Amino acid sequence: MITKYVKKYSPSLGREMEYKIYGDKGKGVLVFPSQDGRFYDYQDFDMVASLSQFIDSGKIHLICIDSIDKETWSNMGGDEHLRIALHERWYHYIVDELIPEVKAPNETLIVTGCSMGGFHAANFFFRRPELFDTLLSLSGIYYASYFFPNYHDPLVYDNSPYDYLSNMPADHPYLKLYRQKEIILCVGQGAWEDELLDSTRKMDALLKAKKIPAWVDYWGHDVAHDWAWWRKQIVYFMDKLLSWNNNDYII
Repeated sequence: MITKYVKKYSPSLGREMEYKIYGDKGKGVLVFPSQDGRFYDYQDFDMVASLSQFIDSGKIHLICIDSIDKETWSNMGGDEHLRIALHERWYHYIVDELIPEVKAPNETLIVTGCSMGGFHAANFFFRRPELFDTLLSLSGIYYASYFFPNYHDPLVYDNSPYDYLSNMPADHPYLKLYRQKEIILCVGQGAWEDELLDSTRKMDALLKAKKIPAWVDYWGHDVAHDWAWWRKQIVYFMDKLLSWNNNDYII
């Protein structure tokens, strides 16, 4: 498997940031790490190995990026405005610096992640639908109030998919874009999935109310919030996506 490691200064963040690409052909898949995660977690937790059949056959390549969650979403004792303002700078690093560097001008990406990575994937997908054609969120949470329970400002709102989608008017142009894309939300009903299950159910109802087609898949009561299940889920859904879009996804 061909890999490429990149460490590069980000003007948006004023620091060096890292990412790693697995494969050099096929559809680009932007991977957000789980909470407080690093770009190498997808490899360390065998997600790359699980997807190797699709990478080695030239169907996809993975773009695994770094998070700064420890300074933002997870920094519960920190200054709330500084936390969300730093996250917004990271958002601009991803959309203004990293994505233009890793994709062709007219290409759209699959975006995915597990747990907090699922939240990020959904937030970026719904904020910038022109950049992505597919959302695959595993065990995600979809409202920012879970991390900002006592604070609310416009930046928190702009990073809370459930909230801004709830208030999106029926004639908003993004709704038409969403309806043209593939949206998959998956969650288990086992250990450590309670809050994520509740959030997914609320998002499921909201997408139905907004007439946004989505495959919301509830796995069994034995399915825990854990890598062992995410490895199974990512292979299952990637196989489905590639079979649906075979001609579009092989480039």
